[in-house]
Amino acid sequence: MTYEMPDFLLAAPEIFVLTMVCAILVIDLFLPDRLRVWTYILSQVTLLVTAAIIYVARGEDVAYTFNGMFVGDPMSDVLKIAACLSVAVMLAYSRSYARLRGIYRGEFFVLSLFATLGMMIMISANHFLVLYLGLELMSLSLYAMVALPRDSGISTEAAMKYFVLGALASGMLLYGVSMIYGATGSLEVTEVAQRIADGDAIPTILIFGLVFVVAGIGFKLGAVPFHMWVPDVYQGAPTAVTLLIGTAPKLASFAFIMRILVEALGAQQLAVEWQQMLVLLAVASLAIGNVTAIAQTNLKRMLAYSSISHMGFLLLGILSGTIEGFGAAMFYSIIYVLMSLGTFGMILLLSREGFEAENIEDFRGLNQRNPWYAFIMLLLMFSMAGIPPTVGFWAKLFVLQAALAMGYTWLVVVAVLFSLVGAFYYLRLVKLMYFDAPTDMHAIEPYGDVRALMSVNGLAIIGLGLVPGALLAICQRAIQLSL
Repeated sequence: MTYEMPDFLLAAPEIFVLTMVCAILVIDLFLPDRLRVWTYILSQVTLLVTAAIIYVARGEDVAYTFNGMFVGDPMSDVLKIAACLSVAVMLAYSRSYARLRGIYRGEFFVLSLFATLGMMIMISANHFLVLYLGLELMSLSLYAMVALPRDSGISTEAAMKYFVLGALASGMLLYGVSMIYGATGSLEVTEVAQRIADGDAIPTILIFGLVFVVAGIGFKLGAVPFHMWVPDVYQGAPTAVTLLIGTAPKLASFAFIMRILVEALGAQQLAVEWQQMLVLLAVASLAIGNVTAIAQTNLKRMLAYSSISHMGFLLLGILSGTIEGFGAAMFYSIIYVLMSLGTFGMILLLSREGFEAENIEDFRGLNQRNPWYAFIMLLLMFSMAGIPPTVGFWAKLFVLQAALAMGYTWLVVVAVLFSLVGAFYYLRLVKLMYFDAPTDMHAIEPYGDVRALMSVNGLAIIGLGLVPGALLAICQRAIQLSL
């Protein structure tokens, strides 16, 4: 047996992130609190340089390294760049909030970077064990971040729920993976797909493993009935951490689904089985997510149920089983991250020392306090609701078109009806901002870079809504070249 030297250049972004995390960890030990800004700057440099490395090294070929366990393809390039940029925006939005709440420490930045590294490994994994290692690196970092405010009982409770339910989901996922290994004799994604296509897999054990894998995926997405952790964690975690949990990991989860369900278990006879499972998850997520969100008074909790319904839409694109559907789902996941960054960023913007702007009532009369931020929030809510000409409308339309093309007419009708239900709680917030008198007249004074970033975030919603074709073309081409 000959040893094949791995292509380290293919994993250069991950190696760079790991090296920088180790360096930041050591440097932060010697920095006094007044110089903590250097930890922030180094973290931002790490993320932006990583995105630049991926962009410069991108190609149109699919390449494997580390004995086929790691893959570099256009889909992974797009998703990793999006993940790095979204974490960079999260750190920028969180700076003031974290400083006022005593979590502006090395742990916050290092755990954010470790979570990003986990996402990048998940996105490029071509082996079930590498997928699992990336997932656990991301998850364990997020568990710790939820519990960062050590004196907060709510955060500690949220972290415990997240950890216990996350461990249960990981167990189910591992059990499913072990069944797939038993059925096919391999854990490498391409090898598993080949053996299923050749008829060398044991069908009964394969289906049994598939059920557990879908259950594990459902938990990571926060899809019903595996959604129990989402509202409590969103509400209990510091808003800066909620912002991270609700954005970049969705991109990694999309890649996770693509690697396992589409690439490894995408054989025609098997695809029918997991598509039926995803139909159930999608309908339940759309129904429970939208209906339950109406009753919420806490904005973070409302956005948690909103994210559950959005994952239902994401699953619609995936269960269509076509290149167009996968491209639409990838487009949807990127747009959802963009919308969530802006929405949670606005909550951070309105929060101040001793005050969390996490209740819907806290946005009352925002137009009288700051018309520009009220307008940005209006764009974000319209986009979440899928109202044209915002980009959220196109994201939903492309996914629905993909499902309709495959004959899921009833499913599209259900999705549209529940989308109308969802519009109520988004527009309720707009009504409060524009038609109610403010109860709080404190000035909103973010950092200059945050003000500019929030404006760009909001305008991107309308800009991409006017020209959605470019990003959709990038997503569909990335999928087409990768599969």
